[in-house]
Amino acid sequence: MKNILIANSKGGSGKTTLATNLAGYFASIGNKVALSDLDRQHLATQWLSRRPAHLSKIHEYSTEKDDFKADWLVTDSPAGLREEKLADAVKNADCIIVPIQPSAFDIGAASDFLTVLQEEKAIRKNKTFVALVGSRVNSRTNAAVDLAEFMDQTGFPVLAYLRNSQVYTTAAGQGLSIFDMRTSLVSQDVEQWSVLLEWIKDTTQ
Repeated sequence: MKNILIANSKGGSGKTTLATNLAGYFASIGNKVALSDLDRQHLATQWLSRRPAHLSKIHEYSTEKDDFKADWLVTDSPAGLREEKLADAVKNADCIIVPIQPSAFDIGAASDFLTVLQEEKAIRKNKTFVALVGSRVNSRTNAAVDLAEFMDQTGFPVLAYLRNSQVYTTAAGQGLSIFDMRTSLVSQDVEQWSVLLEWIKDTTQ
């Protein structure tokens, strides 16, 4: 089982959007997928409860002796994930995706979080890989430029800039991922995921 950890110490950074859409993608191509919701708000769990029955099932993963045999485990981590819990989460992950929104507050929090991540043994020894994703980005703004400059300087791969699109809100409300929606509605958004998805597959081989 390959474990994808979605992490950022700041709340509201887009972790649940990434987690649910990644889970939806891998389920849509026929993989067995489990989704672990560690966030106190349990938004990913609520999303699962809305998921239509005719779509590929995504298993709600429990940390208590869950014996479900998944191809992929996607973990939506809580805000403020630090110290011992962070170390355990990093050690158990094959790759970590850090979503960052284009604001000074988000960039500052991400800078601190990435500094902590770089000290984790599994990352230093290249046993766990880290990449960044811009979240809710309007490319025409100065904030988007600032975000790109920051992410380019971190030393971590920058895999996507996901636009601030209403399709994510629509999908979340219906228990869908964008990969479950009509192609004509989401083609631009799906294209923005292509490099991210290839990186995940390559790093978890």
